[in-house]
Amino acid sequence: MAEVTALFRYPIKGLSAEPLAELTLARNAGLAFDREFALALGTTAFDPQHPEPLDKGFFLMLRSNEVMATLTTRFEPETGLLTVKRDGQTVLTEDVTTEAGREAVEHYFEALVGPAARGRPRLVRAAGHKFTDGSVISPAFMRAVSLINLASIRALEERTGTPIHPLRFRANIYVDGLAPWEELGWIGREVSVGGLRLRGLARTPRCAAIDVNPETAERDTHLPKALKRHFGHVDLGIYLEVLADGTLAVGDRLEFVPEDSNSGT
Repeated sequence: MAEVTALFRYPIKGLSAEPLAELTLARNAGLAFDREFALALGTTAFDPQHPEPLDKGFFLMLRSNEVMATLTTRFEPETGLLTVKRDGQTVLTEDVTTEAGREAVEHYFEALVGPAARGRPRLVRAAGHKFTDGSVISPAFMRAVSLINLASIRALEERTGTPIHPLRFRANIYVDGLAPWEELGWIGREVSVGGLRLRGLARTPRCAAIDVNPETAERDTHLPKALKRHFGHVDLGIYLEVLADGTLAVGDRLEFVPEDSNSGT
């Protein structure tokens, strides 16, 4: 039986994962503090008072700015403190709820990324808005969580002969105990994880961001091309819609909800 092996959130789009023992999910809000912030390019127009979903290309991100993978970051929702480490050393600690703190973060990333930042990036946030890749599709995708089947990663490793770190795929939920690629058939189906109901929304197509090694920050693979060559698609993982408020934890079992008891929500 499939089991949750790891859980993560990503408070700032493009920056490092934060491991969690459990995730508290809400139907109308998704996962709190996941992709809550983003670093908008200096040329990006984003109005926090009237937020509009934008393609990830309008923000700093791993697909274009692999240097971001050299950082380990930690955000404390209770205090608003963002801590940034590089090579094990703390290089920045700022309260991003203050204007001065946000400006310090923006200046740091302008220097780190260089001309690719297109000027000073802005650390942006908007009430009820998430900077997920799926936000441009619909509100349901904006609030969705992502899942990776570790067996699918192992199948890709076998075909490429290359070890693949699971965090390349930046998912919220990692599960093991499934057959390879089984998760791709869950679209429209409901699953229960620790009693929490979720529904498959869509397969997750992969871009060059997964070629960035989260341990070395080097662009050292061609995984989207390998997926297409070996499996006929560029998908790995799925998006899940949250059907009701609840909590799931590492070690929870995953089960299908019988079709005659699907909520139809």
